[in-house]
Amino acid sequence: MPLRAAEKDGRKFLNPIPTSLGSFSVMLKTMPKFFFGAAERSPKTVLGPFSTDAGIYATPPQSGLRVTWFGHSSSLVEIDGVRILIDPLWDERAAPTTWAGPKRFFPPTIALGDLPAIDAVIISHDHFDHLGAETIRQLAQSDNARSARWITPLGVGAILSGFGVDPSRCTELNWTEGIAVGRVTVTALPARHFSGRSLFNRFQTLWASFVLAGLSHRVYYGADSGEWPGFAEIGKQFGPFNLTMLEIGAYDPAWANIHMGPDGAVRSFRALGGQGLLMPIHWGLFDLALHSWTQPIEKVSSVEGLRLWSPTPGVPTEVVQEVELRSDWWR
Repeated sequence: MPLRAAEKDGRKFLNPIPTSLGSFSVMLKTMPKFFFGAAERSPKTVLGPFSTDAGIYATPPQSGLRVTWFGHSSSLVEIDGVRILIDPLWDERAAPTTWAGPKRFFPPTIALGDLPAIDAVIISHDHFDHLGAETIRQLAQSDNARSARWITPLGVGAILSGFGVDPSRCTELNWTEGIAVGRVTVTALPARHFSGRSLFNRFQTLWASFVLAGLSHRVYYGADSGEWPGFAEIGKQFGPFNLTMLEIGAYDPAWANIHMGPDGAVRSFRALGGQGLLMPIHWGLFDLALHSWTQPIEKVSSVEGLRLWSPTPGVPTEVVQEVELRSDWWR
């Protein structure tokens, strides 16, 4: 399936293939599960504590690729001499308010100001579990991100500007467009999802996945997406990938079009070429769905023949070619 720039219908961006978000009747069917379901959607005991040793960042990764996963979809990727912070979310809640909404399962593993100097910040789309107002405000004023290049899909830059990001430091990309950050090229690619920070502005900013292509390593960040035929072409044009970051959590059959879940992540990883390592993201930090909070990682961990890379939250970890990592911190 050819990869192309995003198109619009009036003010609304369109998905790469026709996609519905679910009808009102579907919402009515899921409400009883939400209120009366028996799934353990949050941990019964306190997790962690998890801590990031900032001193590790003083030494470049020996492998050339090191990732610190902070939970959900937030990661610091150190790739071929460039540091890229992806969808950072240090906010207490993935919500428009500070007093209600999904709350973190564990505190941030490091203060934003204690992170090393950041070369770029990627925001994949404007949903609250990927773009937190307080996180952006702090980063915009932080010395370690003061010279960072902010990279977003079309329309998201205005939101960042409202939270204090210098517009001259922000680059908005359409699908298939890229920008060089040092010796790494960051390319925005299609994803099957949607946007909007309220019910009234859905689809009015773009959403995207991203390829990080360095001199020696390639990483694919799938962000939020349902399955779609374009994964094969992404793998063909931009792969093979050393690390493929795909969402496994906050899914349900009712919204399979926009969240692939663990089974979809395995199929999508294979469609992308199935090379390198699969890193599960979009799980382990917030109650955003109807399933048990550990169900996604349990399912993906049970797949035979799958090279999985799943680190402990907050631990800067080298990515070594073809070497699996299966932390059991969640058990």
